Amino acid sequence: MIKIINVVGARPNFMKIAPIQREMAKYPNIKPVLVHTGQHYDERMSKLFFDDLQLPKPDIYLDVRSGSHAVQTAKVMMAFEEVLQKEKPDLVIVVGDVNSTAACSMVAAKMHTKIAHVEAGLRSFDRRMPEEINRLVTDVLSDFLFVTEKSGLENLKHEGIDDSKVHFVGHVMIDSLIYFEPMAAKSPILENMGLQPREYGVITLHRPSNVDNKENFLKLLNAFEVIEKQIPLIFPIHPRSQKMIDQLGLREKVEKMRNLRLTEPLGYLDFMRLLHNAKLVLTDSGGIQEETTYLGIPCITMRENTERPITVEVGTNVLVGTDTERIIAEAQKVLDGNAKKGQIPELWDGKAAERIVRILNEKL
Repeated sequence: MIKIINVVGARPNFMKIAPIQREMAKYPNIKPVLVHTGQHYDERMSKLFFDDLQLPKPDIYLDVRSGSHAVQTAKVMMAFEEVLQKEKPDLVIVVGDVNSTAACSMVAAKMHTKIAHVEAGLRSFDRRMPEEINRLVTDVLSDFLFVTEKSGLENLKHEGIDDSKVHFVGHVMIDSLIYFEPMAAKSPILENMGLQPREYGVITLHRPSNVDNKENFLKLLNAFEVIEKQIPLIFPIHPRSQKMIDQLGLREKVEKMRNLRLTEPLGYLDFMRLLHNAKLVLTDSGGIQEETTYLGIPCITMRENTERPITVEVGTNVLVGTDTERIIAEAQKVLDGNAKKGQIPELWDGKAAERIVRILNEKL
């Protein structure tokens, strides 16, 4: 038997691990062990997604919860070390770029356990982003690097990673999107919210550089203030953003926008239906840039850089930073029927997990 620990920590990880878990079930010689570090721990950020993605109850739950980057990383490392001592797996799979990804990689490397990084090689070249540090650390320690787009191959070659470790496989998050599309189509979210397809926009916002900084947050809200006069904007609000609206004294400004509708965080299927039928998306997320590119939905990314350049090069994504006028101008293009058109990137075909598990089975 090949024993493989699949690590999840935060919500973006769940839709990446789900297709891998499902594919491993087809191999009688592979025993997957699902470890949830508990980095995202409240029901709206975690349990809802587990249920929607048909993920089994985690075999091991570490319950590390929140803290500063150092505290959270240290707590994951301490708890995960005990897991490795007990389980003695042949491989640890980590996905994405959250603190749990880097923490579990460091522990596995020091305990001489092989590591596979799914979504390897992505780079924003901005080391002020904690995720960029997590990506660099994880990739340099990994034995298998599974890449989603061509820029990842170039970045890893440039960093001196041995070619034999690197595999271009496509994107497991797109596997989830394709697999769950028929179920997402049955979500009643549009009817419940009184929305018509292509007659609303979606906002997601959570990056500290945007929501912890009053000047930046105000620039974004000023843009929303103009756009919401033309089209309803649905904002499933991240707990961090909700907290900062109050801390920065922005609640009154937000409540004056009649067409800006704040909702609780949504489950995967509800959010996918909302995304699928949106006229445009305003985001600072990484994964949503990819999902909108696959779905052909215009995406306005409120960041200065992206670690997913394929979404700009061939997809529907436009980078605008936090410039109020640029955000408004790009949104206006979409509303006027002049949205950027895109294509689906190479190997984003719903079979990435199949390729990953086949490679691991052969090599291990």
